[in-house]
Amino acid sequence: MKAAVFHKVGDISVDNVADPVIEQPEDIIVRVTSTAICGSDLHIYDGFIPQLRDEVLGHEFMGIVEEVGPTVTRVKKGDRVVVPFTIACGHCFFCSQGYHPNCEHSNPGMYGPEGNLLNSKGGGMFGYTDLYGGYNGGQAEYVRVPYGNAGPKIIPEELTDEQVLFLTDIFPTGWSAVKWGKVKEGDFVVIFGSGPVGLMAQKAAWLHGAARVIAVDPLEYRLETARRVNKVETLNADDDQLIEKIYEMTKGRGADVAIDAVGMEASRTFLEKAKAVINVEKGTSKVIELCVKAVRRSGTIAVVGVYGSPYDNFPIHRIFDKGLIMQFGQAQTHVYIDQCFEMVRSGKVTLDDIITHKLPLSQASEAYDMFKHKKDDCVKVVMKPNL
Repeated sequence: MKAAVFHKVGDISVDNVADPVIEQPEDIIVRVTSTAICGSDLHIYDGFIPQLRDEVLGHEFMGIVEEVGPTVTRVKKGDRVVVPFTIACGHCFFCSQGYHPNCEHSNPGMYGPEGNLLNSKGGGMFGYTDLYGGYNGGQAEYVRVPYGNAGPKIIPEELTDEQVLFLTDIFPTGWSAVKWGKVKEGDFVVIFGSGPVGLMAQKAAWLHGAARVIAVDPLEYRLETARRVNKVETLNADDDQLIEKIYEMTKGRGADVAIDAVGMEASRTFLEKAKAVINVEKGTSKVIELCVKAVRRSGTIAVVGVYGSPYDNFPIHRIFDKGLIMQFGQAQTHVYIDQCFEMVRSGKVTLDDIITHKLPLSQASEAYDMFKHKKDDCVKVVMKPNL
């Protein structure tokens, strides 16, 4: 089959690789009909998350069930499914409490309680390096999906791929951020990042009753997208008066909830990059620092942007002084996918309005280059194996 294969930093090509096969009784094989490039894929592409061997990338995918293992009862051959990006058994200590990204069984080679940089990690993820299970991802014609009784969700035929594809990751991730932030009726919410996850968090904030949603991003075309598709107010992240303007828009107190939908790959100055090298840091924690400043006292910060190393000068003094509540982590996709699906099915939310490019899988290398370098005002790329 054809698949987008990561070889080394900055090197992805579409190669012929072996078709996946059933390896465990609960496996299923999915024929991929649509797949997308996520900002998290760039963590591997850019070398922020290390991967030393070739791997098929992609954790946002959907398709048709082609084969099921002998113990699979949840889906059958021919079912159309979306698949959560985190791989979870569905019945361990953490899964039973709704913390599927911490599944005890899906990452047997690297799992552990410490959460170190290069070992003792959480549960498995599709196409996200050997640190998270070494599973091949869904930017391919076919993919093996473990735990077929726990993850896949059947999708009715009347909904298009584009309407539901983002149930795999970015909409439940934005939804998780808003849930973790405990957004309620009348809240002022500031969301750092207007990439795909930030745009989804904006949608989720409105659905939870926010009175004011403020989007922050350094790229004007992404802010224009946020205004157009989500009717939010916007501020440029490079504005020297950014925090002061947020205070002005939130009655002088700061936002009730701040969401970091950027993570460690925020844009940096030369001096910030030099500091990171000296401190042996991956990327930057500057968006967390902005959240801490922008949120009100006794406010809440939700962090769904990915971080991969410790950081010097972490603003613990402000967090303590302001009495902040913070929650970090991979989204609880398995928990929220049904709620998110209902929002789509009922017409309360539109997800496909952020798609700017549709390409055949055969152009994955060009797609990554465009997404990485934000060419042609690229916001979200969807790839089709059958184009």
